Amino acid sequence: MNPSLTPAPTGPQAAFPLGRRVDLPAQDGASPAVPVAPAVRVTPAAHLRQHAPHALHQGERVWQETNCYVDLWIELLHGFGLDPRAALAFTVTQDFEGDQFTFFKFPLEDLERLYGTQVQELAIYDSLEARVLAQTQRGHTVLVEVDGFYLPNTRATSYRREHPKTTVGIDFIDPAARRLGYFHNTGYHQLDGEDYDGVFRKLPQFAQQPDLLFPYVEFAKQARPALEGTALAETSAELLCAHLSRRPLTNPVSQWRAAFPAHLDQLLERGEAFFHPYSFNLMRQLGANFEFLSKYLLWLGAQGFEMPAAIPAAAQSIAAESMVMQFRLVRAIARKRRDLCEDCFDVLESAYEKTLPPLAALVA
Repeated sequence: MNPSLTPAPTGPQAAFPLGRRVDLPAQDGASPAVPVAPAVRVTPAAHLRQHAPHALHQGERVWQETNCYVDLWIELLHGFGLDPRAALAFTVTQDFEGDQFTFFKFPLEDLERLYGTQVQELAIYDSLEARVLAQTQRGHTVLVEVDGFYLPNTRATSYRREHPKTTVGIDFIDPAARRLGYFHNTGYHQLDGEDYDGVFRKLPQFAQQPDLLFPYVEFAKQARPALEGTALAETSAELLCAHLSRRPLTNPVSQWRAAFPAHLDQLLERGEAFFHPYSFNLMRQLGANFEFLSKYLLWLGAQGFEMPAAIPAAAQSIAAESMVMQFRLVRAIARKRRDLCEDCFDVLESAYEKTLPPLAALVA
């Protein structure tokens, strides 16, 4: 065990933060503690990539989408040839923030430590298009908040209907053809023509808005080789120990339960239009976060760490019950019926107690 939460020593006598059943074989005969550089594309993208979604976005899932930032990073890391599951330790820190659950995001310092992926703010000092072109020509991916109105992959939701703010990762741009390739939600997509002009604010209506602020933009680059094999698993386990020290001091589901009667009054008063953002920021963020925690703990077990099956199962039950509560609540709102969802909260509270405290005990 490693209660100090400091990096564990390496070598045959290493003390790991979680009990290990087996040592993984070294990559290419290297020492288990030596990072091995993956096959990562570092040359500028000359054309649109071929991309299949990561396993986290395929198969049976309760929450097919989580939030734009986490889903984007899963596919971006996968596109770099990396396994995003190793970076999901942060999910243990989710809390109830009074009116929402923590909008969970990959900590940038974790990405750099595990994968050598650095994220820096990108200064936009003339045009967004020019700066995106400069970075993608260097093999970097530009993370930018754009208007979902112009993203054709959102045809089922916002495309040409609504103007939600969302983050995309652009890795290819062809200004002459007015075409770009981008990571968004659970996959990789392309857009062109008027959508290209809309994303880069080149349409005539934007010329009439001289005070329009530049968006916040970052870029991701592979600064160093990523960890692999045993080194990746051990470092991920160390991060889990550190994040567990930052977990909520009280059960966040219990806090939500206490606040829920007032929330329900608002939902009944404001109706379905208010329900959608409410469910996104509460049921979806809670359920999706714990579904990823379940996937992460199963991944740790596959790396040789001792992981009782009951813990990831309890995390997954939070994901499932959050979905049950979402469907139940939408029916109640439609019928103007006050439903405090007491049995749903019973399941969620109990499952949380079967997830975080036992997990923390493993590294105490």
